Amino acid sequence: MCATGSGGGPPVAAGPGAGAPGSAAGGDDGALGAAREGAAPAAGLAGRVAIDHLVTSGIFSLDGGRWHVENNVWIVGDDEECVLLDAPHDAQAILAAVGDRQLTAILCTHAHDDHVDAALTVAAATGAPIWLHPADRELWDRTHPARAPDRQIAAGDEFRVGSGADAVTLTALHTPGHTWGSVSFHAPALGTVFTGDTLFQGGPGATGRSFSDFPTIIDSITTRLLTLPPETTVRTGHGPTTAISREAPDRQAWLDRGH
Repeated sequence: MCATGSGGGPPVAAGPGAGAPGSAAGGDDGALGAAREGAAPAAGLAGRVAIDHLVTSGIFSLDGGRWHVENNVWIVGDDEECVLLDAPHDAQAILAAVGDRQLTAILCTHAHDDHVDAALTVAAATGAPIWLHPADRELWDRTHPARAPDRQIAAGDEFRVGSGADAVTLTALHTPGHTWGSVSFHAPALGTVFTGDTLFQGGPGATGRSFSDFPTIIDSITTRLLTLPPETTVRTGHGPTTAISREAPDRQAWLDRGH
């Protein structure tokens, strides 16, 4: 698996409101389950890239508040290697879902603590580098002040997982608004986009706290997400999956309600 920066250089190794719409209240910290997503090939097909889904629960804290939340964890890969999108709450559950595959990258959709609090443990156990957009470094440092991310994500970076004709590329889309460094990852071959907390079933992610802005998230969704093929499946940071075609007609309603 390799990542190609938007600057056109050679590929580099990627290995060694009041709440967000669609977020769900959680209970005690821990994993709530795992499944292989139906949009990708079924389990057991050697060499084929699939999407694994895990839900973990824990605490989100910001601006003096603390909330129990449930987070989606997405793992994209084949039987040999995979990439991880966000590392929330439960490192052991994430590592169990990765299994004996090589984890080649930890891709952070943003740096709220409920998306990165297990990142260091997962990285230490696997040797995978942590990728984060630099605009979220201040948020990252609030959770991990003694350890910087390994690599910076830039718009257009491509992360390739799998081998040969079955390889899949995830392209980084900078989608600020929920945080300044929020990133979505588009995988056209899988017909999906991983939006973190930028777009949920029901509308944009929350913009009522620090490091966020409603007009910015609307612009990100309008120019970078709603322009994707309508049939694109939207896999979110919390709550249920949706589709571009399901969310696009409601853009004016989001503007009218202001969140």
